[in-house]
Amino acid sequence: MADTSSRARVSAGILLFRRRSPGIEVLLGHPGGPYFKDKDAGAWSIPKGQVEPGEQLLDVAKREFGEETGHVVGSSARTIELGSIIQRGGKTVHAWAVEGDLDPAEAWSNTFSMEWPPRSGLFIEVPEVDRVAWFDPDAARVAMNQAQVPLIDLLLEALSTTDE
Repeated sequence: MADTSSRARVSAGILLFRRRSPGIEVLLGHPGGPYFKDKDAGAWSIPKGQVEPGEQLLDVAKREFGEETGHVVGSSARTIELGSIIQRGGKTVHAWAVEGDLDPAEAWSNTFSMEWPPRSGLFIEVPEVDRVAWFDPDAARVAMNQAQVPLIDLLLEALSTTDE
């Protein structure tokens, strides 16, 4: 994929998967901070982040995965391009799948500063992602942002054609 110099509101991310009997599991991240503290179903996401003008999409996806999980996707990792989806707010998310394993207990995320409570003038540090977890495809469809659900189906389709 080309650079994103003319695109606005674009993110790129990695959908990590591992093989488990009888199928696969995918790794999703739960957003940190007070807005998502009590939200579960529909709040989880693939690790992803904003693409700045001139950046390569896959490079951003790998960087953001590292920032949100504390784990590196190596330059030699086999990637499966899943394409893109458009979230409800209009953001385009480009995604790749990578096979691998990660212990959720060893994951960590960058933090960011946010005003809390709103308009208080007080700032707190919160993790971009407060936890990650493995989900089978059916559970992932319930847990994740509904606009990202097609990424699960695209991964399953890609794996069915490469495993034949």
